[in-house]
Amino acid sequence: MNSPGDDDTRPRPDSASSSGPDVIPDVDTTVPHTGRVWNYWLGGTDNFAADRELGDRIREFLPTVVELARADRAFLGRAVTHLVRDAGIRQFLDVGSGLPTADNTHEVAQAAAPEARIVYVDNDPLIHAHARALLASTPEGGTDYIHGDLLDADAVLQAAARTLDLNRPIALTMLGVVEHIPDSGDPYAVVGRLVDALPSGSYLVLAHDTNVVHGEVSDEAVRRWNESATPPITLRSPEQIARFFTGLEVLEPGVVSTSRWRPEPGPDGAAPPEVDAFCAVGRKP
Repeated sequence: MNSPGDDDTRPRPDSASSSGPDVIPDVDTTVPHTGRVWNYWLGGTDNFAADRELGDRIREFLPTVVELARADRAFLGRAVTHLVRDAGIRQFLDVGSGLPTADNTHEVAQAAAPEARIVYVDNDPLIHAHARALLASTPEGGTDYIHGDLLDADAVLQAAARTLDLNRPIALTMLGVVEHIPDSGDPYAVVGRLVDALPSGSYLVLAHDTNVVHGEVSDEAVRRWNESATPPITLRSPEQIARFFTGLEVLEPGVVSTSRWRPEPGPDGAAPPEVDAFCAVGRKP
């Protein structure tokens, strides 16, 4: 497989051009933010009272939201592990990375292949302030953090080239980020610009909130979210989520709930309950 070799002399960043973890630039702690609320649901500590208050309100109305957050994180781990061990991928571009928690992309990838390289991208100032936690790379590999916007694909790719070889296969991971692009922002074009820039043999790993499991309950939870938090959420159907993979070879089992993408077998052999986030993994021919 195409992957960086031992003779690769590309730079290996080990620190981000960010302010330190004790400095939080331009953060309004009174407004809940998606990355911090998810951090709270996942048991993290990088959140504020407003985030916890909204997180509790959503959880009271939709108790399964914590399972959704955990299923999203578990799907990321299974997808990254598969791509490293079975597909030979050694480069990851994690767009909309969120706050560091457990089992971050670089931790999963480098546990299987220490030479793997990972670039994180997010536009949340709080994540920028904590970026050093995303840069604890193995000596053989490399990590970097870009404080940028996925809407500016050219700038993201130019910065990613400091660490990744854009001529070799890359796994583009976009979990819980595309639903923040409204229909008016043409999310398919946004994702397409990034996928189009990647070479053959690259992969798209995408998860997106939907309402096919809990219906009106999920709709109401999102309505409450959009009243109080940023950025707003647009739910899409599995069919709409599948459109992000147009032109790609979608791996089995296709577009499914994140809890049902190649899950570990349970003690009774039953499939895990579905959650209102659907996902897929697609290979670029």
